[in-house]
Amino acid sequence: MAQSRTRMTRDNTAVLLIDHQVGLFTGVRDIGVGELKHNVVGLAKAARALDLPVIAVTTARDSMWGPTIPELRAVLGDDPILDRSTVNAWDEPRFVEKVKATGRDHLIIAGLSFEVCASLPAISARDEGFQPVVALDACGTFSSYKHEAGLARLVALGIEVSDYATTMVEIMGDNADPQAGAVYEALDMPFATLMGQVAHGYAR
Repeated sequence: MAQSRTRMTRDNTAVLLIDHQVGLFTGVRDIGVGELKHNVVGLAKAARALDLPVIAVTTARDSMWGPTIPELRAVLGDDPILDRSTVNAWDEPRFVEKVKATGRDHLIIAGLSFEVCASLPAISARDEGFQPVVALDACGTFSSYKHEAGLARLVALGIEVSDYATTMVEIMGDNADPQAGAVYEALDMPFATLMGQVAHGYAR
């Protein structure tokens, strides 16, 4: 039976970005590469705006799959990106140590490929008492069948799936929040800021 879910907040949530690497992007077939980059970068930017810990990790960076995509690397700045050899990032003790060091027990997870690099750590983390949410549209994989199979597995295991923007606005919680404009801008929703300016003008 799935554990009872508690709400994600600024204080209890971290974002894990797993294997968003140049080589893996070349194989993505279930979502447009441009849209996927947009979503991953938006997730990272919004997490920064909300002061959430963001942990990025790669696999076989120097031998197989190449570096993190430049668009995401730019958002992460000088933050170190751990490289590993394990298929499941949760099998790398250094990665798990970094996650536990955040003190957060809610995890928003995105990765390439969805059914391996995002789902396997989500399953392992849930088994250790964390509450993972997989941000499906910040993940990608190599065929529609793999996408469907991976999604069916998570549903069967009772692991929550959402989209990147919903996770961020749920954590923000209130459109009166001082960071609301920055969050919507990060999510590439400029119409939210525009409409706020229009409404403010009407109120005067």
